[in-house]
Amino acid sequence: MQPEINRGAEARYAAALSEGRFLIQRCDDCTAHVFYPRELCPNCHGTSLAWVEARGTGSVYSVTTVRRKPEAGGDYNVSLVELDEGVRMLSCVEGIPPAEVRIGLCVRARIADHGGGKRVVFEPVERAK
Repeated sequence: MQPEINRGAEARYAAALSEGRFLIQRCDDCTAHVFYPRELCPNCHGTSLAWVEARGTGSVYSVTTVRRKPEAGGDYNVSLVELDEGVRMLSCVEGIPPAEVRIGLCVRARIADHGGGKRVVFEPVERAK
C-alpha cells in the first residue's frame, strides 16, 4: 500500500485545482498571502490561514529555458511567477516560444491537465497601463 502523498493544505490546494479553482492562502492574523500551501504563516507564524481565489495575474520574476531534443518534446521554460498578491510560484509560460519568455512579462494563470492531475500554468497577457 502506497502512503498518501497529499495531506492537509496541499490536499486542499490539489482538490481546488481539480475543481477548476486556483486558490492561495491568506493569513487572518497579518493579512499576508501565502504560497506554497502551508499549515503556518511564514510571515507571523499564525495558524489561521484562509483560502482565497487568486487573481491569477502576475509577472515573470525569473526564467530559464530547459533545452531538449525535438524528439524528446523540445525546449520548455521554467518560470518563477510573482502573483499580484505578492507570492511567487514555480510554473511555466505557455503560448509563446520558450526563448521569448522574459523577466517582467505580464501573465495570467490557467489550470491545465498534467499527468492525470491539474496544475497552474501561465499565458502572456497585455495589461492596461
